[in-house]
Amino acid sequence: MAQVDKKAGLLRKSSASRKPLKEKVVLMYDEIFGLEDPAKNNPRFWEELFLMKVNLEYLEGKLESLDGDEVMKIKDNINSLFHNCIQALAEEHQIKVVNALQTLCALLRGVHQRNKSTSGFDIINMLMGFDKAELRMKALMESLDAQLCGDRSHSLKSLCFKLLLCLVTVTDNISQNTILEYVMINSIFEAILQILSHTPSRIQHGYDAVVLLVLLVNYRKYESVNPYIVKLSIVDDETTLNGMGLVISQALSEYNRQYKDKEEEAQGGFFSAFTNMVGSMFIADAEEKITVHTNEAILLALYEAVHLNRNFITVLAQSHPEIDIVSTPSVAAPTMPIAPLGTTPPSLDMLASPELPLDPNLQTSNLLITFLKYSSIVMQDTKDEHRLSSAKLCLIILTCIAEDQYANSFLHDDNMSFRVNLHRMPMRHRKKLADKSLPSRPLVCAVLDLMVEFIVSHMMKDFPMDLYVRCVQVIHKLICYQKKCRIRLHYTWRELWTALINLLKFLLSHETTLLAKYNIFNLALLVVNLFNMFITYGDTFLPTPSSYDELYYEIVRMHQVFDNLYCMVLRVSTNTGQWKEPASKVTHALGNIRAIINHFNPKIESFAAVNHISQLSEDQVLEVVRSNYDTLTLKLQDGLDQYERYSEQPKEVAFFKELVRSISLNVRKNVSLTTLSQDVLLKEFSTIS
Repeated sequence: MAQVDKKAGLLRKSSASRKPLKEKVVLMYDEIFGLEDPAKNNPRFWEELFLMKVNLEYLEGKLESLDGDEVMKIKDNINSLFHNCIQALAEEHQIKVVNALQTLCALLRGVHQRNKSTSGFDIINMLMGFDKAELRMKALMESLDAQLCGDRSHSLKSLCFKLLLCLVTVTDNISQNTILEYVMINSIFEAILQILSHTPSRIQHGYDAVVLLVLLVNYRKYESVNPYIVKLSIVDDETTLNGMGLVISQALSEYNRQYKDKEEEAQGGFFSAFTNMVGSMFIADAEEKITVHTNEAILLALYEAVHLNRNFITVLAQSHPEIDIVSTPSVAAPTMPIAPLGTTPPSLDMLASPELPLDPNLQTSNLLITFLKYSSIVMQDTKDEHRLSSAKLCLIILTCIAEDQYANSFLHDDNMSFRVNLHRMPMRHRKKLADKSLPSRPLVCAVLDLMVEFIVSHMMKDFPMDLYVRCVQVIHKLICYQKKCRIRLHYTWRELWTALINLLKFLLSHETTLLAKYNIFNLALLVVNLFNMFITYGDTFLPTPSSYDELYYEIVRMHQVFDNLYCMVLRVSTNTGQWKEPASKVTHALGNIRAIINHFNPKIESFAAVNHISQLSEDQVLEVVRSNYDTLTLKLQDGLDQYERYSEQPKEVAFFKELVRSISLNVRKNVSLTTLSQDVLLKEFSTIS
């Protein structure tokens, strides 16, 4: 027995001392990272390498571990690896092509990790050498273009997109990625459009195609002529534009659906019963459970499409009760990388689904409705940095839409009525609206609802001034269109007026705190001039004469707010200081509002005294207003229906640069190369000649 134990001990000792065997591909990588040419003693080295299963982790790790001197010593071998990868892309053997693509991805990712602070020039030199860079990149881009446009498998095309996304995001700031100069020269724009216009390929690769396009459009967009911007701005093919719209719509719809599921989950069960029992004191806690990670890449794609291409505006209103009825592809679909809600593409089931997840009361939907619902979720909580930038981008998109003549024509079209269920922030002083109570109305009503909802729900300590300014500007632009075209929109204008007056009240209550951070007079002027628009031109676009009466009623009823505002701006404008000029503009703008208050208040008080009534009803006040219009004198104010059109440069440059940087980091983090398992690929390309 002792002898057996002794033998066992010896066996264990000998197996423990034995070095673990390295797989052949790792040994071949070690040769590449050696000082000699790996093909010197083995002419078939590169051919054999691309028949081996790629070890992504080892290759990336090896590159990361090298210091500057070591890299320069093996630069020729890395250049050879890059060159031979490109040559392998032209092979007929699909496994070689797949392995070459994965190797290129690992090279790019490894080089990025090692050179986070390095410029694009150094990365070019390390990968391919300056002298050969133009030739190598031309060959690479031509091969990728051929793979994407050719009759290749979905898995292979997916890998091509992953490589391109790795290439684009190799530096944190894509405008410093000099490799992209070659992507500008050797354009793959047409290949991206082909993917978007062809239903099966759009279902599989549309999301990656749109994200890639939006990143390329933002490469040095302010410093030089970007061919992707030029080409995107002139696309007029309906199928392609609709394809892009569908990808954006499906990604936003999936996000909306997931949010709704999480919301219902948070409202159900014991927690909901408990909060209902004790009242609404825990309502904020319940909401915090719904974590929302915004999809900034898709939102930026929508912005670029709306901002750059006027033809895309038609896609916003494209009604679709059903979406391309196609069967789920039989090809093994690549699994999506695990990431927070909203940052990944929609599932393939969703993309191949014959119908969008529409509300039960909606028979049709369109991209604009989906976007408005998405915006209503994102705008609920702007305390998080990503949601704040997403809310800002939503408002910029709405600004572009509100300025567009064609967009306004379908927004205000009575024949295009929809029931749009926007998400509303839970607030203690109001009940949740029942979805069924919503009427079908022109889409502009949903836009106005969204703006009113934002105004009402964000008057807080951490005041989002910039968002408020944009919100009021969107309303102003829509009203300018209504005034110009004499469109009498049947909308509950009183809700808007009440929200705007409460906003002024908030600004007055927090004057000291807000003035330390912001120019509150700019926002106050925008709000006051909105009222001036209604006072001066309301008879041309308000739905009925009684609506105009109600406007005057609200101004008179809330006169204390306007009086207090006048006292505040008069005080500031008569003192020397930085706010003297902006405050004096508000003082001047309040002229007609003060004339209305000063004209009607004595009349109302006189009516109450004569009739011995201590408190007048609304109808009685309205009667006084109607009977005293004739003696009211107002001044005509110029420029109320004029506005400065949106321009990305120079005001928004810093915002978009930071946004693109954030998207680039997120894309690089979520590009998963391990999702295409070798087993799946081997099955797919089982016939290797």
